[in-house]
Amino acid sequence: MTTTLWMTAPYIAFTSFVLGHIWRYRNDQFGWTTRSSQIYESRLLRMGSPLFHFGLLGVFGGHVVGLMIPQTWTAAVGISEHVYHLMSVSMGSLAGLAVIAGLGILLYRRVKVPAVRQATTRNDKLMYLLLAGALLTGMLNTLTNVFDTYNYRETVSPWFRNLFTLHPAPHLMAEAPFTFQLHVLVVLALFAIWPYTRLVHMFSAPVGYLFRPFVVYRSRDPQRAGSHRYAKAWVTPEAPPARSRWV
Repeated sequence: MTTTLWMTAPYIAFTSFVLGHIWRYRNDQFGWTTRSSQIYESRLLRMGSPLFHFGLLGVFGGHVVGLMIPQTWTAAVGISEHVYHLMSVSMGSLAGLAVIAGLGILLYRRVKVPAVRQATTRNDKLMYLLLAGALLTGMLNTLTNVFDTYNYRETVSPWFRNLFTLHPAPHLMAEAPFTFQLHVLVVLALFAIWPYTRLVHMFSAPVGYLFRPFVVYRSRDPQRAGSHRYAKAWVTPEAPPARSRWV
C-alpha cells in the first residue's frame, strides 16, 4: 500500500497540474487572475503580500537546491553535509517565517474585512487550508531537524528526482519520517488543485505590454484630427507642417 501511494500519487498530482492549466487557459482565460481584493482593503495587503511572496521565493529556491541538486554535487564544490545543513536550516527558517507571517496577515485580512471575506470562494478556502498545511509541515521539518542528523537528501530528494526519469523508487519515500511524508502529501494535494484556484496567476506575466502597439488617442487639436485619425497604432503619425506667422 505504501509503495503504491508513493509511486502513483505524484503522477496523479502532476497530471492534474499540467492538464488542469491547459484546460483552464483554453476555457477560462478571463478567470486567469488573482481576483484582486485590493479595492476593498490595502493596508494589510501592503504588509502581508511582500512578506508572503518574497518569503515564498526563498522557500522555492531552497526546495530547488535541496531536491534537484544531488548531494555529491555540493560535496564536489567543497560544501560538506554539515555546512549544507546549517545553511539549509538557517536560510530555510528565515524564509519560512517570512512566508508564514505574510500568509497569517493575509488570512487575518480575509477573515476580518467583510468585503474580502465575502469575495472568498470555496476553492479559496481549500487552497488556503492546503497552503497553510504545506508551510506549517515544512517549517516543522526544518525546526525539528535543527539538531537531528536525518539527511533527507538521501531519501526524499532521490525519490523526487527519479519521478522525472520515470524510474520511481517509492521505498525511499517510505523510509522517510512521518512529518516529511505528511508534508509531501499535502504539497501533492496542493499541486493537484492548483490550476483550479487563484494560484494560476503565478504563470501570468505582462510580457505582452513590451510588444503591443501604441495606444491610439484622439487628438484635441481640430487641425490634426482627420488625416491621422485611423492611422495604425504602431505607426507614429508625422507632425503637421509648421505654419508661418505671416500667413
